[in-house]
Amino acid sequence: RKLSKAGYSTDIEESFSSGRRVVAVFAEHKRQVKGILHGESDTRKTAFIEPEETIELNNEVFSLEGEERKEVLRILKKLTAHLSVYASLLKKYLEIVGEFDFIKAKAKLAMRMQASMPNVVDKVCIDIKNAFHPLLYLYNVHSGKSTIPLTLKLDDKNRILVISGPNAGGKTVTMKTIGLLQLMLQSGLLVPVHPTSQMGIFKQIFIHIGDTQSIEFELSTYSSHLLHMKHFIENANGKTLFFIDELGSGSDPVLGGAFAEVIMEELARKHALGIVTTHYLNLKIMAHHTQGILNGAMAFDENNLLPLYQLTTGKPGSSYTFAIAQRIGLPQHIIGKAKKLVDDNHFKLDKLLNNTEKNLQQLDKEKKQLQHALQENEKLKIEMQQVIHKEKHKQQVELLKHQNKTTEERIAYLKEMERNLKQIVLDWKKNENKDEVLKHLHRLLFKKKEQIVVNKLAKKVDAN
Repeated sequence: RKLSKAGYSTDIEESFSSGRRVVAVFAEHKRQVKGILHGESDTRKTAFIEPEETIELNNEVFSLEGEERKEVLRILKKLTAHLSVYASLLKKYLEIVGEFDFIKAKAKLAMRMQASMPNVVDKVCIDIKNAFHPLLYLYNVHSGKSTIPLTLKLDDKNRILVISGPNAGGKTVTMKTIGLLQLMLQSGLLVPVHPTSQMGIFKQIFIHIGDTQSIEFELSTYSSHLLHMKHFIENANGKTLFFIDELGSGSDPVLGGAFAEVIMEELARKHALGIVTTHYLNLKIMAHHTQGILNGAMAFDENNLLPLYQLTTGKPGSSYTFAIAQRIGLPQHIIGKAKKLVDDNHFKLDKLLNNTEKNLQQLDKEKKQLQHALQENEKLKIEMQQVIHKEKHKQQVELLKHQNKTTEERIAYLKEMERNLKQIVLDWKKNENKDEVLKHLHRLLFKKKEQIVVNKLAKKVDAN
């Protein structure tokens, strides 16, 4: 405070230098302050001085801190000596605790992702249903957004998927989703897929995503790309899974497309499974004509000019170059000029792809409506069966009641007949007038016959 009042100090607060308490003093006043100079600021406008009034105090504090460190070290040495006999046991316990902690972390992650254990099969295949990119799913859950699921099947019949479609349409994210899920599974983690999904185990996973040019190694974008492709071709086999983003990019489209076609053909010949993203028309055509290579497209809503982030297999996708240009507000006359520069056949094919996608989206919509109608019909069928079952059960109950009633009436009649016949037998024994007893018996039997006829007539009337 004394230095501050004198205008020597820049700050009332004390500072520390090499564990000693110092005061920040304006450099021009450093000679007016008695004490030890510990240093200056980078700008040399401030000097850090330990005032002579605090030197003894600092020495005492420094000495006490040294003694404290010695005492702590002594306690730690003593404790270590006591525990050293249990070193191997403690090490083992630490490994066990670490393993349990790792398992707990995996379980907590699986719960957050709503992950499942797919069927792990002894063959190279990827058959995933309702799969999600783990990080994207967690981000969307946190943001209150929905995540569009991915369904895909790659096996011996369709080993390579060529994904095409608009920029920012989800091609790379789709590829990363499959790659990340495969790496997670092979690392012993549960994955966010439907439990009925099937996934194989791969010996090699090759990935080429992004620009890996290097000034240090004198590699351009395309040189680096080809270097990776060289490694893929030389080492790929039937147990390899590969991912190539924008195959053939970084060079002339015609020449780069030709190399891309040959590279993909070679990888297919080596029976590797993989996913390729591209805008090249020749790769889309190759996938359409080559057995084992499958086209895939990222859906796009051309009416609203928005990507749908849905993968559709079996057809190539359009890049929607002009639609996206229109969406971002590029002047119409520039778009028109660009259209005129495009080869007419290429433009027609791109338009055909657009129309095909529209038709597929309409078919998908109608398919969903039909499935909904079939589900409703199935519900009505079940309800009708339940009604028929109830009605049939009701009729059976009524019939049973009628049969019970008839049986009870017959039993009552037979009991009455038994009683009357017993009485006739007694009368026959007691009464000397046998004719009278016979008449009584005749009346009784005639009444029975009459009753049977009446019952038969009543049944006929009920039946009619």
